[in-house]
Amino acid sequence: MMYTTVSVIGLGYIGLPTAALLASRKIRVIGVDVNERIVNTINAGKAHFEEPGFVALLKDVVRDGCLRAATRPEPADAFLIAVPTPLTADCKPDMSHIRDAAKALAPVLAGGNLVILESTSTVGTTETLAAWLAKARPDLSFSQQAGEAADIHIAYCPERVLPGRMLHELAANDRVVGGMSGKAAAMAADLYRTFVIGDIALTDARTAEMCKLAENSFRDVNIAFANELSLVCDKLDINVWELLQLANRHPRVNILRPGPGVGGHCIAVDPWFIVDSAPEEARLIRTAREVNDHKPQWVLEKIKAAIADALSATPRQSMADVSVACLGLAFKPDVDDLRESPAVGITQAVARLGCRVLAVEPYIDALPPSLHALNVRLTRFEEALEAAQVLCILVGHSVFAQSAQELKAHEHVVDAVGLLSKSS
Repeated sequence: MMYTTVSVIGLGYIGLPTAALLASRKIRVIGVDVNERIVNTINAGKAHFEEPGFVALLKDVVRDGCLRAATRPEPADAFLIAVPTPLTADCKPDMSHIRDAAKALAPVLAGGNLVILESTSTVGTTETLAAWLAKARPDLSFSQQAGEAADIHIAYCPERVLPGRMLHELAANDRVVGGMSGKAAAMAADLYRTFVIGDIALTDARTAEMCKLAENSFRDVNIAFANELSLVCDKLDINVWELLQLANRHPRVNILRPGPGVGGHCIAVDPWFIVDSAPEEARLIRTAREVNDHKPQWVLEKIKAAIADALSATPRQSMADVSVACLGLAFKPDVDDLRESPAVGITQAVARLGCRVLAVEPYIDALPPSLHALNVRLTRFEEALEAAQVLCILVGHSVFAQSAQELKAHEHVVDAVGLLSKSS
């Protein structure tokens, strides 16, 4: 099937690059976002986040008239929903953004349309989306009502991307497309083949939803093993970084490196979707989440100990006199993405101790409001290195690794990512 007009609802880290790639294939793309500032930024040919190679592509497709942003959905052949699915305070999935997208989308649907949900979701959400749309448009038939003969075809297709490599991975990675009918899956696959060179596997919507959750839960469990191992080694006075080098010499062992916790838009969130759907069965998945969620507190205790050591060397100083540099705020090295970042939470906690906090994050120009409100100061790496009594390496940015010898020379360093062990 040929698609001449596609609408992408939600112009964040996934939706906007997807929209730009579709537009680069000379498909007319209407991007939709409720944030008017984001819409205006895109229509000016600019991105609201950093991603290698993306700004030039976006500028080209906007200039050529292939991509335009708006605040409300407009008629199209196909609609991709890529809105956030955050967690509530009690770790329950919040599907309100999908519901709002369905409400906005329903009035412009027409016979023959394809609707694809890309947002990470609990199993059954695609069916719920279809039910919402059917209730809003009783004049049309949907996949759950008429199967192959439906007016509106519904499918699910999760993204698989790594920040910093989005454009490459959106095109090169295999995709799993789950349809609420065989025709819906085939139609969705046709759309993705316009820019995806990886394989496209077809299945049902529930399996595709679970596939995304399983992939990220697998990674979360493996990270939890590494993080728990770091706690055990600390208790037993073993250098975990040396241990990993030795253990990973085994031909069938590949233990990941511990860190300050788990962040990002997927791994820190998605396992809870499985736990919510099957709480009695998902025991390992829940435990892994709890291990990874606890790791920032463990790092904070190490920072407190380093501050205490610094104060013991200068008894006349109080907590308010101590300067602590938190190196890195992103959820992973060499990106500007702060979503669910454990480094941000740790920096907040350090600021609440009452000391002066210098944050070093080379990939951002301004602190998030949560840190600004605590009087954390964004500063350059060189200034922090000179001014701080305690250094906390929270993200393994390349710029920090290049100065590993200077960091090692500092008297009070908490290395939560093993950056200094790499230079040994």
